[in-house]
Amino acid sequence: MNRAKESSINWVERRSPKGRFHVFRRNVTEAMGVRPDAGLAGGGHPFDLELIRVPPGAANFPFHSHGAQWELYIIRSGSAELRAGDTVTTVTAGDVFMSPPGEPHQIKNTGTEDLLYYVVADNPPADFAHYPDSNKWLVKPPRKCFTMQEADYYQGEE
Repeated sequence: MNRAKESSINWVERRSPKGRFHVFRRNVTEAMGVRPDAGLAGGGHPFDLELIRVPPGAANFPFHSHGAQWELYIIRSGSAELRAGDTVTTVTAGDVFMSPPGEPHQIKNTGTEDLLYYVVADNPPADFAHYPDSNKWLVKPPRKCFTMQEADYYQGEE
């Protein structure tokens, strides 16, 4: 059995250049010795668990959807605006919600204190994310972003 003490896991900060997106993350699953994005086939867990802290006024990540990954959110403290699909709603401490594959989502801290939540994600061996606001794509692994250019199906094949 792998074990970790949440309070001893370091916060890892991730911030966009202008600060619109700003989070601090405690990756609980990695602290228990599991490689990121390993999935069951790679010796990983069937899910990932993170504790996320979002400062007031910031959003967690750009609006995005996953192709394969499910995410379960548990709001611990604070208040936020949840943008999911075509809906915008307020979430507060005690709210629990799920983001299925294909549904774009984003959380923005609208309160005056840090927003704190857990996210539990299943761990598919491969995934992609689409960012509707910027029309870019992320492929995981290798965790790289791209913009697409339409091509003929047989281009470069013969």
